Amino acid sequence: MLRFFLNRLLMAVPTVIIVSIAVFALIRLIPGDPAALMLGDMADPQQIAELQADLGLDKPMPQQFVIWAKNALSGDLGRSIVNDEPVLPLVASRFVISGEIVLIAVILAAVFAVPAGVIAAWKQNSLTDLAFVGTATLLLSIPTFWLGLLLLLLFGLKLGWLPVLGYVSMRQNFLEGLIYIIMPVATLVMHEMGVLLRMSRASTLEVLRLDYITHARAKGLSEMAVLWRHAFKNAFGPTWTMIGLVLGNLLGGIAVIETVFSIPGLGRLMVDSIFQRDYPVIQGCLLFVALSYVAVNLIVDLLYPIFDPRVTAK
Repeated sequence: MLRFFLNRLLMAVPTVIIVSIAVFALIRLIPGDPAALMLGDMADPQQIAELQADLGLDKPMPQQFVIWAKNALSGDLGRSIVNDEPVLPLVASRFVISGEIVLIAVILAAVFAVPAGVIAAWKQNSLTDLAFVGTATLLLSIPTFWLGLLLLLLFGLKLGWLPVLGYVSMRQNFLEGLIYIIMPVATLVMHEMGVLLRMSRASTLEVLRLDYITHARAKGLSEMAVLWRHAFKNAFGPTWTMIGLVLGNLLGGIAVIETVFSIPGLGRLMVDSIFQRDYPVIQGCLLFVALSYVAVNLIVDLLYPIFDPRVTAK
């Protein structure tokens, strides 16, 4: 198991290096001079030159990357241009908010969608199967921002059951914070349920056609035992991989939901920083998103032998 862990960890190192280079390069590929954009049209050349020197933009590109990488490894991602706050604590605090919402949403979506997908595969071509597949297709067809607006209109404005604006952290007040995240979590759950249900159904259908399932039925085992004790173990592997991908995608793509529901998370911070031309914060947000995606995939790989008996931890 230790060897398996070390191999996966070593495989993640080149990915992290490539991701760091990509994040650094993306910021530098933005058209225009970052210093001039930060200072605005009224800045004189001397002010622009001074800011370039402060940001290290007057140095060659490779040297800039080395300096930035060394600072990032020591936990220094620079300071925000807008409010002069350290970027790392700012991004980390917003990342926690996004992480809470995304993690709860993915767990709930998996709890509902995975069993539904297994049952749909077991009842293939029946009304139950058609109902599950049709619901999944409908949920996937609705954009998350539109679904969120519908929930706001119904439960926030029409019925008045849930707050429309504002945010309270669950770490400060658990019950009140839970009320504020019900609609964002519900929006993500309904959309991601469609993805996970379809994957769970497809992988279960593939396993149900294998010979060992026929052998288990021939031994006289009940359908429930065949389905959950034998088929589900082998069918859950691809679905587990999809859960990891969904979690990584949501951590990087939650900006739309946070904008719709006015949640001060990482995605909202990134959007605001783009409009404000706050390049250190943008760079920090991108780095956090990319590294979180790498970390999620690493965890999925490490846990894969537990969920799929065909994979050995060697």
